[in-house]
Order: sequence, then C-alpha cells, then structure tokens
Amino acid sequence: MRDGRLTQDPGLQDPDLRTRVAAGLEAARRRSLAYTDIDDAELARQHSPLMSPLVWDLAHVGNYEDLWLVRALGETAATRPGLDGIYDAFRHSRASRAQLSLLGPDGSRAYLREVRGRALDLLDRLDAPSGGGGDGDGDGNAGLLAGGFVYGMVIQHEHQHGETMLATHQLRAGPALLAPGAPAPPGRAVAHREVLVPAGPFTFGTSDDPWAYDNERPAHQVNLPAFWIDTLPVSNRAQIAFIEAGGYDDRRLWSTAGWQWREQEGLTAPAFWWRDGDTWLRRRLGRVEPVPLDEPVQHVCWYEAQAHARWAGRRLPTEAEWEKAAAHDPATGRSHRYPWGDTPPTPDRANLGHRTSGPAPLGAYPGGASPCGAEQMIGDVWEWTASGFTPYPGFRSHPYREYSEVFFPKAGESSTFRVLRGGSWATGAPACRTTFRNWDYPIRRQIFAGFRLARDAD
Repeated sequence: MRDGRLTQDPGLQDPDLRTRVAAGLEAARRRSLAYTDIDDAELARQHSPLMSPLVWDLAHVGNYEDLWLVRALGETAATRPGLDGIYDAFRHSRASRAQLSLLGPDGSRAYLREVRGRALDLLDRLDAPSGGGGDGDGDGNAGLLAGGFVYGMVIQHEHQHGETMLATHQLRAGPALLAPGAPAPPGRAVAHREVLVPAGPFTFGTSDDPWAYDNERPAHQVNLPAFWIDTLPVSNRAQIAFIEAGGYDDRRLWSTAGWQWREQEGLTAPAFWWRDGDTWLRRRLGRVEPVPLDEPVQHVCWYEAQAHARWAGRRLPTEAEWEKAAAHDPATGRSHRYPWGDTPPTPDRANLGHRTSGPAPLGAYPGGASPCGAEQMIGDVWEWTASGFTPYPGFRSHPYREYSEVFFPKAGESSTFRVLRGGSWATGAPACRTTFRNWDYPIRRQIFAGFRLARDAD
C-alpha cells in the first residue's frame, strides 16, 4: 500500500476468483453462525478451560477479518475501536477469555455484519485504479493480494475456528448441536492392509499454492528411504483390540512423558468413550451411540497413538512420509494438492466440511486414493505424525509471526508440538490440502484426531 491506496493483483480482477472469494467468505460465515445458533447463556459459558466461550470465537473471526480485509487493505479506522486487545488470541489464554468484556451474542453478530459489509466494499473497489507501493517487501500489499492470498487466509481462519467451535460443542454438556448430516458412503474392505512407497526424492511443501500458509513454504526436495504405510487409518476396532490387550496398562508401550500423562489423567480409552457391559459407547455432539467398529478412531492424543503403534509393532509416519504417500505421483514426479490430483474435493472423494457428523467408514472413498494407493488421507480424522513442528529450510514469516513462527522451537531445543496432517470431517475444504500443517500438544484429545501406522521397508 502506498498513500493509502491498494496495490492490485491481476488475479483478483479475474471474475472467477472474485466470485470464489465472495462465495468462500459466505460459506465460512454460514458455519460460524450455525455453530452459534444456540441459547445465549450457552454461547457465553466457558464449557471447558481448553476452549474459549463460543461467543469469543464468534466475534474473534470478525475482528480478524477487520484486521486483514479492511484495515490491511486500505482502511485506517477499526470497525469498532477497542476490540483488538480483547480478541487477540495471543494476549489472553482460552481459559481466561470468559472474564473479558466480550460482546454479547447480538453484538457479536452485528459486528460481523458491519465488518463483512466493509470487506465486501473493498473487494468491489479492487477494480478501481491503484498505485504500487512499498511496505518493507518492496511490493506494497501485493504479497497479501497475490492470488487472493489474504482472502484465502481469512476464509481458512474462519473455517479453522468453525472446527474449533465444533470441538467446544463436543465438550459441552448440552443437547445435540445439529442433525446427523448427510450419510457417508458405505465402507468396504481394501485389498491390501498397507502400501509401499518407494525410495527416492519428492517435493515437500509448496511454493506455488497461492493460499498456502507460510509454514508450508518453500517447496524443497526431500529424499526418503522406502517405507510401508497403512492403506487406511487405524480403526475403532483396532483401538478396542489395543485396549483389550492391556495397551493402556502396559508401561513398556509408552514413552516416559506419555506414561506420566496416562497416569495423571487415568487414560483407559479414547476421549468420550466408556464401556457398558460388553458394548463400547461414545458421546458424539450430545448423542450417545455404540462405537462404530469400522470408522477411524478419533479423540486420541499423540501419546496414545504412539503406544498403539508400538503395540502393533509399527510406528507413526513422519510428516514427510505422510506427505509423500498422500501427494507424490511417481509417474510424473509431481506432488499434487490433493491425493487424487489438483481438482477440489468432492463428496465422493473426501469427508470434509461437516458434511457428515463424524468420520466415514473405512474404505468409503476409493476415488480419493493417492497414487501409492493410500486412502482417506484427506478428511475423516487429523492424523498424528511422528514429527515436531519446525520450519522448512528458507522459511519466512508471512504475513505475521504469530501464525507459525512463534510456535517453532528456539535454537537448540526440540519442538513441544506434534504435527497433524490431512484434516478431519469437521475441516473446511479451503483449509485442507496435502501440504497443510496442523500442530498441537501431544496431550490433546478434544480435537478430531486419529492416526495411521507405518514401518520401514525391509
């Protein structure tokens, strides 16, 4: 930006991109409003110290949009002064946010409408002539606008908070949030339990995807030995076998930190599970139901995944192995945005965006298989990997340090976070691709996370 004017990117003058941006903003907002269409007292309540009050999330997505789609693109005044500090995710812990002077439900919704009106007005104004400029990178806000990046960032951010709000609903002791959703395709048995990923180089990360976050960049070559990876994620049936074999009680299967956490929390099964006689039950968004044996297991922490892998004589894949299995096409030498190619997800290829209200049965998406034959790598459950969250060689923060850089370990230290890949049934499609990196503490269980297993090739 120079002299308060917008630096245009030709891509946003493309009517198709502009239409997609407007539709993407609207779709993300529909989710936010649907997940907060409950009693006002429930919106304001702190349902768990792990999560913010839902009303905080609601206004936070508006404040983020105000920062990046209004003020960063040329407007100087905040839509509502005085809110930045309240809705700064790095200033206040989740457990403390209920004590802040938050906007109420009606005020939050009104704030979102005001911000969205200003943001859409600026989107319309991108057709107007504008000058170049400099903001330290030498190209004004062209880095924000290139390929619609800043719009993609805001769309993805709101979808990420939609998934966070669903995790809050999973934790709250209230009636069911929504109807069960569309039925998932039927599962099927797969021909091979695991598939071989041959040795060799592949392109890890991306430099070309206009909506990719800074931690996915830059693309670089990684050479991996051959390895085997499971065709499908670990099932509830397999987790029950681990439980019944005494896996939660066998100290030998757990790391020192994992065993300490297992002992402290009394872990005996995935979160939200319990046994009623010979039947395992689970609570899912306010409903109690038998645990479906042939769905991917979810609500397990990294320590549980690691212990299960040791019990099975396997290991968790590294995130590089996961991405190669999901994205690399040995016939062309290219890595794809999705396992099936570069076309956007469709309901017959992946379970995303809360189309269903949980993971689909294993084997439900043969059309979503990657070139190596691995299935359900996008959607259903986030998959824990063995890797800590660290920067790629040549990493550069963009457009702010607090998205990725502050979570990386300091020099000489190891990461306290573990990387998850692939998205879940609750993940919005714009926030899911083979290069997308999620991360969390290894103790987290409220997130919609499972895992798949790998082993070295003999």
